[in-house]
Amino acid sequence: LGHILFDGPPGLGKTTFAMCIPRELGVPLQIASGAALTAPKDLIPYLTNAEERSVLFIDEIHRMQKAVEEFLYPAMEDFRIDLTLGEGVNARTLNLQLKRFTLIGATTRTGLLSAPLRDRFQMREHLDFYTVEELAEIVTRNAAKLRVAIEEDAALEIATRSRGTPRLANNRLRWVRDYAISKADGRITLPIAKDALEMQAVDRMGLDGQDRKYLETIARVFQGGPVGVEAVAHTMNVTPDTLIDEVEPYLLRSGLIIRSPRGRRLTAQGFEHLGLCPAEPAKGPQRTLFD
Repeated sequence: LGHILFDGPPGLGKTTFAMCIPRELGVPLQIASGAALTAPKDLIPYLTNAEERSVLFIDEIHRMQKAVEEFLYPAMEDFRIDLTLGEGVNARTLNLQLKRFTLIGATTRTGLLSAPLRDRFQMREHLDFYTVEELAEIVTRNAAKLRVAIEEDAALEIATRSRGTPRLANNRLRWVRDYAISKADGRITLPIAKDALEMQAVDRMGLDGQDRKYLETIARVFQGGPVGVEAVAHTMNVTPDTLIDEVEPYLLRSGLIIRSPRGRRLTAQGFEHLGLCPAEPAKGPQRTLFD
């Protein structure tokens, strides 16, 4: 099998797919982390121990060091590595042939991979967010694995509030399962699912308390924006990286905010979700406040 690269946002199943492939092929699997491969010597045991047609899976492959990437090039193309033994004039190069293997890489940051490494993958698969129906099917199947009864509309409710991400859907299913066991008869119905998710402050769109606080800060303090992310972060007493990496991606994808050169700004849909009316610009340089 040719080398495969899975890319996409976290929680969509890149590692799961990578685990399924060697199981379907009936071949051994080795697992490595890109962050742990800091030097070529860290990669040598994985390559030399690879069996014929086996699979080597490297998670977060974009975190590998540049020297490790370059050491991997001949292994991916020609199934060989060059080892340097000794130093100075006494040094010699040992060419070591490898058994043919399949490299599967998973990354959330494709842009951080060098072009030579990306081009050496024969197959590149981009994972996108799941539909509500697909997530509901995942919730139903995992509920059976957890040995808990769940109604179809309850599975749809959990899926609707999971942001299109299976990992989040599974986490919220476990929370609802625990709530149903402690507060009800253990069966997940639509009212039980709603009560459990509202206890976690997860609303109909899947926003949690921090997401709504972000929207409310822009709406009430900055009259809807535009405003810089650092100003919002200081107002909320969080770091800007937290907002950029954790909060903003889903809000941008949902159309609740937009990112412009002047800063972040709430859309009409964002005001509507908060139950507020958009602030109208005044004739002068100042903005009007809410009624």
